[in-house]
Amino acid sequence: MPLYLVSENIDKTRGHRQAEAGKLVQLMRGIYVDADDDIDQTVRAHAVRIAKYLYPNAYLSAASAVLLGPMRDGRLFLTGRRAQRQRIRALEIIQNKAPDHPSIAQAAVGDDMGEFRVDVSSLRQRFLEAFRIRSEHAASFDEDMKEAIAARLIEEYGSPESAADAVFKLARDNDWLDEGSAAERFLKRKPTAGVAVTNQAALDLIVAWHGAPIGNLVHDGFEWRWKASDPDGPPLVRQTTPGRLPPFIESLLPEGWLNRVLNSPDERAELRTGKRYMSNITIVERAGELATLPADILLTRLDSFTADHLFTGTYAGPGRGDIHDTFEQNLAKIFATGATPRLSGVQIKAPMFLDADGTLMPSSNKPFTHILKPAGTSGFEALPAIEWQSMELGRAAGFIVPAIALVAMPDGMPHALAVERFDIRTSLDDTRRLALEDMASVLGVRAEDKYTGTMERIAAALRPLSTDADTDLLLVLRRALFAWLIADGDMHLKNMAVLKIAEPGRMDFSSVRMAPLYDAVATRVFPNLQNDHMALKISGKDERLKRADFRRFAATASIPAAAADTAMDELAAALARGVDDLALPDPLTNGSVGAERAAQMREIVRERLATFE
Repeated sequence: MPLYLVSENIDKTRGHRQAEAGKLVQLMRGIYVDADDDIDQTVRAHAVRIAKYLYPNAYLSAASAVLLGPMRDGRLFLTGRRAQRQRIRALEIIQNKAPDHPSIAQAAVGDDMGEFRVDVSSLRQRFLEAFRIRSEHAASFDEDMKEAIAARLIEEYGSPESAADAVFKLARDNDWLDEGSAAERFLKRKPTAGVAVTNQAALDLIVAWHGAPIGNLVHDGFEWRWKASDPDGPPLVRQTTPGRLPPFIESLLPEGWLNRVLNSPDERAELRTGKRYMSNITIVERAGELATLPADILLTRLDSFTADHLFTGTYAGPGRGDIHDTFEQNLAKIFATGATPRLSGVQIKAPMFLDADGTLMPSSNKPFTHILKPAGTSGFEALPAIEWQSMELGRAAGFIVPAIALVAMPDGMPHALAVERFDIRTSLDDTRRLALEDMASVLGVRAEDKYTGTMERIAAALRPLSTDADTDLLLVLRRALFAWLIADGDMHLKNMAVLKIAEPGRMDFSSVRMAPLYDAVATRVFPNLQNDHMALKISGKDERLKRADFRRFAATASIPAAAADTAMDELAAALARGVDDLALPDPLTNGSVGAERAAQMREIVRERLATFE
């Protein structure tokens, strides 16, 4: 599994030419691997060599100084001139800022390219690193590591007191007095007798993926800690900020309307009551609960009960009911049990199950196979119709789009939109493990900050993560252009994602690719959104975009100019044909508000296509 580093075992020109020929894959500037190799395994096996190449003045620290390699979940800890982090496929290099007077030692590391020397934190310094406050580096140490370092220091200095003095001297030199005091107490501690007092507000939640536990979310009453229990599994959950809920878990939590319905005072309360989430994740307090929750497997396809884009099965979900109830109140009732899956996103939606007879019903205690998006209120009654048209135009433009259908609703309500899930297994024999990770999670951005990213940040994070980076970066370019051409002002970080797939027995994801198109909506046709801008800036702009802006983005993302131009031309041509040839179902032609808004959207698309230069 060879690794190629420019100026070390390959020159820049040769690396570039072989990458263009498809023989090598460029992971980032100066780093190549064989295209036919298991790239994730190559990166893991050469993690320290890659880190030394990228950051020659940094040194291994925290648990990586003990292991002389990455953690099982792919994290490699460094200390250097500044704090930064870099993702390269399954490897995440996490660097914090060095103290003023570091204590460094040297170690030998070997891989299939030979042995080399690296700087590492000394025993005294790594022991202090284990007691840093709110530090991801400190969190990488487990109790066994701390015990082993303490025993080694006591052996070297002759007694706990002498070891504590030596450690505290280094702490004093670097103004790490709190860390020094904690390390001193650890070295001098005496065994205690009796029963430990526990905080009954603490949580220890089991996180399962496809029904199999992968770790524990622990909250001690003050902060969160993630403990992976499946060291041989793909690194799905990462705690990137010490004490905070891992971004992947946070991205699953309810927002907006559902968050108000559940009335959970905080994320602790939501995780304690909710059990089922997107991405095949279940979170429970007791392992025995896992067997009682249904697996989400797509056995009945929406297309089997769709004709002329309309759902032909039986809708068995909530309606308006009697005069005292509203649809939202009746919909809210199905979330009263933790057995009902939770969904993120601000828009009102419901988890549904489509059975073999074509009955579409709430997925409480049933598999969650489809999402129902009902009409909104206060001017957003046409939302399902506009999303249907946006998604169908996306299909015409060449995007992979899940099966969708407009659903006739009871009590005179406007049609809703049913969307088939693409992140779940498709047969009882399907043994793949799938997860959908949105870009807010990938970038470690909180849900409330989902509008703060840029397309350039997405591209930079995607290149080292994707298993087909060149194709996916072109897809990001096309996705941004499509959002502009249909006037979608809501393409934020949670409305783009990567679909991760792991084959049985693999330690890494065999496929990490941009997910199919979802939640695409032309927002400018709705009240007070006539001047809606792009949610994420591209080339520093979110309005009046031209071809030159997308070309600049392509250059920043290292997309060849010719490939970018071809992709944009093909998308624009396909979208123009799609607008003209789109077969409209009755809800978009019957003179309703939805039909009027849909016609307005088509005119906006035609205008933007005509002026795109």
